[in-house]
Amino acid sequence: MRRPALMTVFVAWAIYLFLIAPSLIVIPMSFNGSTELIFPPRSFSLHMYHEFFYGGDWLQATRESIVVAAGTMLLSVAAGVPAAYALARAEFPGRRLLGVVLLAPMLVPTIVAALGLYLYLVHLGLAGTTAGLILGHTTLTTPFVIVIAAASLRQLDQSLETAARIMGAGPLLVFRRVVLPRLYPAAVAAALFAFLISFDEVVIAWFVSGVGTATLPVKMYSAIHWEVSPVLPVISTLLTLLSLIVCTIGALLRQRSAVDV
Repeated sequence: MRRPALMTVFVAWAIYLFLIAPSLIVIPMSFNGSTELIFPPRSFSLHMYHEFFYGGDWLQATRESIVVAAGTMLLSVAAGVPAAYALARAEFPGRRLLGVVLLAPMLVPTIVAALGLYLYLVHLGLAGTTAGLILGHTTLTTPFVIVIAAASLRQLDQSLETAARIMGAGPLLVFRRVVLPRLYPAAVAAALFAFLISFDEVVIAWFVSGVGTATLPVKMYSAIHWEVSPVLPVISTLLTLLSLIVCTIGALLRQRSAVDV
């Protein structure tokens, strides 16, 4: 291997290790037998895992995060996949402008979007509710679903859709019977990423959630602000594992979608 190639590999691994270093520190700390946050741990125990799974406050926040993430995932896919199909296949005035508007939440700073959502949801009477938090997260995750679905749609052969239209199928039937089966892996991958983004999101949740609807990231932030809970490394480890599983499944689905095309 040539020296430039070796240098490239070395730099890539150095950056990778730098990015995962916090996780490599947090994971051993989650098995600490002490109630103090110490690295390296002086003793190993599953006591903090027991505290998380059998502590009512943490589990309540986890359940709220799961409910919000699941609702966000469903709404994002229901809105994002048809929107991506319309932008990729339809021709109408203002299509490019509409695409920019739909992807705008990816460009707006999260703190600005959170403040705007809070003021809007207060006007609707949904601030501090689970439904309001789901709607807020949906505005954040839908653009990611559109991008993933649009990337897959660009790889699909349009001849099958054209043939279905020639045979008399309407646009909805073509989308349901021809496009969706071939878009299924990408749609599932987009749904998983929407779930993960919503589950990890803290800024919008901090503005929109109420006392009884605080998500797990919000409770973690509060715990860091007011106290240093020894359960935090446990939650961080579980979230890292969840992210790894979701990203792996998403990558496999995207690869399968590319192979099928």
